[in-house]
Amino acid sequence: MYEPQPEPDRGVDPRTPPPPRRSPARPTRRAVLAAGAGAAAAAAWPARATAAGEGTVGGEGTVDGEGTVDGEGTAGGPTPPADLAPYASYWFPDSLPEGSPGPGITWRSLREWSPASDPDLAHNTSTVPLARRFTPVPPHPGARVGQARISSLVSFGPTAGNPSQGSATADHYALTHWAYIDELVFWGGSSGEGIVLAPNAPVVDAAHRNGVRVLGNVFLPPVAYGGDLRWTRDLVRRDASGRFPIAEQLVRVARTYGFDGWFVNAETDGGDSALASRTRGFLRALRTAGERHGLRVTWYDAMNTTGRVGWQGALNALNRDFFEDRFGTVADTMFVDFRWTARTLAESGALAERLGRSRHELWAAVDTESRGWNAEVDWDAIVPRERDHVVGIGLYRPEWTRNHLTDRSPGAFHRADDRFWTGESLDPARPAPESGWRAPATVVADRSTVAALPFGCAFNTGHGERWYEAGEVTSPAPWNQLGLQDVLPGRRWVVDTDGPRPSVTLDFDEAWRGGSSLLVEGVLTSPAAVGLHATRLPLTRTTVLDLVHARAPGGVPVAVEVGVALREPAAAGEPVPYTWFGVDDPDSGTGWRTGRVALGTRAGRTAYALAVRITARGTGPVRWRLGALSVHDTAARRRPAAPGALRVKASAQRDGVASVRLSWRRAPGPIRHHEVYRLLPDGARRFLGGTCGAALHLPAVTRAGRERAAAFEVRAVDELYTLSEPARTALTWNDPD
Repeated sequence: MYEPQPEPDRGVDPRTPPPPRRSPARPTRRAVLAAGAGAAAAAAWPARATAAGEGTVGGEGTVDGEGTVDGEGTAGGPTPPADLAPYASYWFPDSLPEGSPGPGITWRSLREWSPASDPDLAHNTSTVPLARRFTPVPPHPGARVGQARISSLVSFGPTAGNPSQGSATADHYALTHWAYIDELVFWGGSSGEGIVLAPNAPVVDAAHRNGVRVLGNVFLPPVAYGGDLRWTRDLVRRDASGRFPIAEQLVRVARTYGFDGWFVNAETDGGDSALASRTRGFLRALRTAGERHGLRVTWYDAMNTTGRVGWQGALNALNRDFFEDRFGTVADTMFVDFRWTARTLAESGALAERLGRSRHELWAAVDTESRGWNAEVDWDAIVPRERDHVVGIGLYRPEWTRNHLTDRSPGAFHRADDRFWTGESLDPARPAPESGWRAPATVVADRSTVAALPFGCAFNTGHGERWYEAGEVTSPAPWNQLGLQDVLPGRRWVVDTDGPRPSVTLDFDEAWRGGSSLLVEGVLTSPAAVGLHATRLPLTRTTVLDLVHARAPGGVPVAVEVGVALREPAAAGEPVPYTWFGVDDPDSGTGWRTGRVALGTRAGRTAYALAVRITARGTGPVRWRLGALSVHDTAARRRPAAPGALRVKASAQRDGVASVRLSWRRAPGPIRHHEVYRLLPDGARRFLGGTCGAALHLPAVTRAGRERAAAFEVRAVDELYTLSEPARTALTWNDPD
């Protein structure tokens, strides 16, 4: 488990200087590029890389194809293998800092980057396309449609050493409230590590399933915190033909990795109007080159048209040319610095409209890093209750919901995160009286992407204490990987009952598939209906709804019904008009069971929402779990095709433990993700990890007894969690005797 890095400056209260530089001598660029890759692995994996037939990084029986780890030769003794763990990418625009990088840090030049030279490309590439969203009728009149949206700036981990594909801990910011977010910025960067950050694939995959765009971050830090104006000049430099090569590289990176654009934050002071003019030209070039590929640019309110850094807390004459100039749009949106006031936001919105732009393309910064829902915010200046919203909301560091906790278990995190996004009532249809925090769900309409069959949800949040399949533990290890997250209900949780409201939570003690399930518990004196997904699902004569559920120990028997809404409410805040279908009768046993509801009698209609209704059949408390929900047609459908060409692409061994990179060829057809398993000598199958891509790093495969080889299999998984036939390969241990 890693600790978060020192946080980068946000333009108001910089707190932490960059890591110290250790040497006045500047290394060669090649040595810099190699040094960070091997440093973190040397202590853990000091054995040689395997022979070429067992998989190597360079493909020639060595790490880099030159016979040594760092390409510079060795003086004798064992050569430590390369660090095989892939990490999220980060760069400087071109020139590198003086001195040497700190431990675990690699200094890279973005100008020199290419897909062909990127050894971690397969691990950092998102494969989930950006889903289309729709806006259902809100559950409460206060949640506005077509007004303020939310930009969220999140640091998921350190700049250097941020794992590409999750890690072996459940302590992770597993964001699930995507329904309220318009764009997410992969925040971070520092002068001692790198200042251009590409988001890792799990974040992008999870966001895209929910229709949320993800932006990489370009952070030019203040001089007092290591910023160097030469990096700004590198970023906006023109070549001999008048083009902006770094702008073109940024577009190339976003398209190659599969994310949606860039957040540009120029806080290095000391420039002049000529530099400001070049920066504006760079932004226009970046946006123009990316626009045809669906990429976006957000500009942070720092540099102004004089070239100096002077945070305005507004859109005004000093910075509007970075948003919209006389030639047209320069940036798609603008993040307005924390210095805003009610007056400056009102003037900013009015100016945006005079420029022919929407006032909701301005994000008013709200600092939640230190105090979360206790932050003092003039909400009426941004999203007033009694009149139209003034501008959009820019949440800075909402991962406070995890970071401030003493108990950072998954359940504790999600309870805090639900309160942050939904409010103290934990029911977006019934907001609690406001006591300072204006929860996003109370002002912003939720959106959904559930609009096509088949649809499945196992209530998996993308992290957990164990991994479950069919209700059985197939890995006892904690994990996080947001790319495996399901599309979860956007409204958490709308509960209709005439009696006491039960507790509704995402729970991690048991699951049907993944790491979590939905738990409803409490004493029910009348039926309780729990709203689930807002949908646009077309129903046919063969459509069915399957429900996997369980009565947990200590709970009374319940009767379960499924609700399907065949129309939307007439107005915001009105009840959803569900038609109810019985799933099965209550029983006296516990454990998982599957019920099916045939929806063919509603063929030709559209399902607009899904819910469950629970009726207690006893006087004690209810403890009922929902493990999975799916809607699909029963017409003949094929099992997903198996992946191909599975191989050990690289490995390093020591003392019966191996670090392994696997790669394979993605199967044709619709694939949700891939799952990787270890086949043990006793016939057991152990879940090792999953990815939406076609490569996975296994950090510590332990030899089982005296087995000659570690056997692996990879299976493709479709939207209903049907597994393909496996592709198999093996890693031979160095001392098979």
